[in-house]
Amino acid sequence: MAAYLAANQTRFLDELMDWLRIPSVSADPKFHADVLRAADYLKARLEEAGVQNVEICPTAGNPIVYGEYLAAGPGAKTVLVYGHYDVQPADPYELWNSPPFEPVIKDEKIYARGACDDKGQVYMHVKAFEMMMRDGQGGVPCNIKFMFEGEEEIGSNNLEIFVKANKEKLKADVILISDTGILANDVPSIEVGLRGLSYHEVTVTGPNRDLHSGLYGGAVQNPINALCEMIASLHDENGHITIPGFYDNVDELSADERAEMAKAPFSEEDFKQSIGLPDSYGEKGYSSMERTSIRPTLDVNGIWGGYTGEGAKTVIASQAHAKISMRLVPHQTSAEITEKFKRHFESIAPQGVTVEVRPHHGGEPVVTPTNSIAYRAAADAMETTFGKRPVPTRGGGSIPIVAMFKSELGLDTVLLGFGLDSDAIHSPNEHFGVFNFLKGIETIPHFYRNYAAAQ
Repeated sequence: MAAYLAANQTRFLDELMDWLRIPSVSADPKFHADVLRAADYLKARLEEAGVQNVEICPTAGNPIVYGEYLAAGPGAKTVLVYGHYDVQPADPYELWNSPPFEPVIKDEKIYARGACDDKGQVYMHVKAFEMMMRDGQGGVPCNIKFMFEGEEEIGSNNLEIFVKANKEKLKADVILISDTGILANDVPSIEVGLRGLSYHEVTVTGPNRDLHSGLYGGAVQNPINALCEMIASLHDENGHITIPGFYDNVDELSADERAEMAKAPFSEEDFKQSIGLPDSYGEKGYSSMERTSIRPTLDVNGIWGGYTGEGAKTVIASQAHAKISMRLVPHQTSAEITEKFKRHFESIAPQGVTVEVRPHHGGEPVVTPTNSIAYRAAADAMETTFGKRPVPTRGGGSIPIVAMFKSELGLDTVLLGFGLDSDAIHSPNEHFGVFNFLKGIETIPHFYRNYAAAQ
């Protein structure tokens, strides 16, 4: 395999760069044609790699690209590979050092929107499969099914519908996902826990129109002021979330479990320096690593209202808006937290305004087993290619479909990701290391061979 990878790595990178040039932004309707074009590109590359029965499966939204390789036979283990080909919006464009959809390689990193999340990691699987098919060293030892969606960045609205309607087609023994990361290039890791999500948009409404702040200021409640006060009240002086009952079902880790987590390499100084801050912040009594993995959070993701253009316009806005998300941990549920947030936020509205809370997508927290043959196969694969046993970690992000796969298909997931926290996913200048891309292609075939041989 090493010889095939070395001989073809330039082509693999060139193909990925071509895919990254397609702006498959699912959140913005103006990119819809590009989303479809990205799906077509993926379908063509899967077929070229040797995947069978590749199809574009329509949904009520963006299509799912599905393909399979069942030549290993009915008695062989079957792996369902999931990923997504849609990407986050690239705004603000002016903060990118190079155009987000004109990928470049600088300092051994691929810079483009979607480079790491998730096109680069999806493409590792395509090229790993091609390598197994063509290197002449044992072929593909498992049956493999590929399912790549185009709506992950907007909540996977149609994926559950597709899964429920195609349970026989998707029948497998385990799910394999590369949409996570490792601690460092010399410290491999496998995420075994993910936080859930409860996401909302709120609107605070005051007067029936924008008002002159000189004629009306002081006599009416300002919706922007009110919204800011309401948001500020959602945390106390210790960084604790003040929504009544918010922590009722939080899974509190024991002192021994926290001590085990603390063995993972982590530098507080490097953490602060990497994001340009003089100090970290968060819930009192927990480390930064714990705050970003085993503790729930609440953050404002966007806020707007009134006049924000050039120069001055002295108005009291009729409305103010914000987008607010909460990351959840076991055993919280998105339905529970959505209801508690909505009830509390509406209850703290000051006199003179009305509040509307509109829930968007959510997802459930999940912890995956570390004693399964699939996890051991992944850990052994990483040990082979990195030369070190991977550290099990809990991630701070959310992949809501992991819990859905468990409930609908009865399958656990292995999160075999190769990104880094410093890859700036969802931010300007997103990138993915060339080392990480190629290491993923090298490692994935070892997972299949380990898993096929395991008893």
